[in-house]
Amino acid sequence: MKRKFIVFGLAMASSLYGIGQYSDSIYGRRKVSKTEIQFVYSHYLQNGNHSAVTGGLGTEKLTVYSSDLTIRKRADSAAGFSLNMGVDVISSASTDNIDFVMSSASRSDFHAYLNYSYNKRIKNTGLTWGASGAASLESDYLSFGPGISIQHMNKDRSRELSAELQVFFDDLRWGRLNGHRPLRLVYPLELRFKEWLPKHNRQSFNLHVEWQQTINKKMLLAVFPGLVYQQGLLSTPFHRVYFIDSSAKVENLPAKRWKFPLGIQLNTFLANRVFLRSYYRFYVDDFGVLAHTIELELPVKISPAFTLSPTFRFYTQRGADFFRPYHAHALSEKFYTSDYDLSSFNSYEPGLETRFTGLARKPGSTFNNCSLRYSFYYRTDGLKAHTITFLVDYFTRKKRRFDASSGNF
Repeated sequence: MKRKFIVFGLAMASSLYGIGQYSDSIYGRRKVSKTEIQFVYSHYLQNGNHSAVTGGLGTEKLTVYSSDLTIRKRADSAAGFSLNMGVDVISSASTDNIDFVMSSASRSDFHAYLNYSYNKRIKNTGLTWGASGAASLESDYLSFGPGISIQHMNKDRSRELSAELQVFFDDLRWGRLNGHRPLRLVYPLELRFKEWLPKHNRQSFNLHVEWQQTINKKMLLAVFPGLVYQQGLLSTPFHRVYFIDSSAKVENLPAKRWKFPLGIQLNTFLANRVFLRSYYRFYVDDFGVLAHTIELELPVKISPAFTLSPTFRFYTQRGADFFRPYHAHALSEKFYTSDYDLSSFNSYEPGLETRFTGLARKPGSTFNNCSLRYSFYYRTDGLKAHTITFLVDYFTRKKRRFDASSGNF
């Protein structure tokens, strides 16, 4: 089963810059150093009856407890960095069926990750460059991902163009967390008599481009084209596939995949206290998947400190060429999967978020945001999920005096 994680987060988009004058003539400008700390906890509950672990028919019951911490630091208006880390604790009845032993070690797992980014503005150019790195670990997964980015903003800050390229190097062998050696791919118990898949590595190359344009005082338009190329092991080793003669094999997918996403977002002020975020995304790949996404969010400012935001997401997908349900694959097929993530379906996700701002102000620091969000997910193949997410956003500001005689702060 391919695990689904739904984590909600907020990000600050601007830096702070302060100018002041001390009575002492040797001091000039003051700059503001800002640190933001953001904590997110998410609880995800899922159930369904089309597990890919058991060939497209079986429990998809899953619980994920997610905690996420982000620290952003901006020393001045030109440079900053971000550090993000988190752990997901996963309990999956579906994954437990890999070896038919109830409450076995495969029943629970955890996913840990660490991301770092640094960006630096090039003076008098409007350009900002950045570098990033990512790492994540599960019992059957290890990934590293370096990245680079560049951004340009015009003088009046009404237009922004950015591009980011990130590369991921994944190893899908099992055994790191329990000290098992040698590392190996994990197949379903009854299919471990042969090596079904020749590779254990995967590489992903992700290009993301973003263009933002301020249309007027009430409207902001953004376009997000992208390009993704993957190669290596794209199958999941512990997914079973049952054929029309009742024989079973390990899922087999092509070793290369191209993905072409395109997103469009329009943010609009409808009234003094009402704001509309509307988003559309088109997606197509060479597996035969074609999808459309529509998301709407309507934040309503009830009071200066309290905002209520109903949300809704609709998704429709045409399935991959290689998908067939349980016991429906022909023996002559070269590629095959019964993973319903690659099937044709529609999904609906209504939600509601409550957000409080400026809860505990004191000189130099504040709780910027405190929010609680609930969403319900329904997919037309019967999959249902509930997500509850809690977020706290805290930041501090520190002014530094500039010594004009030495050129130092």
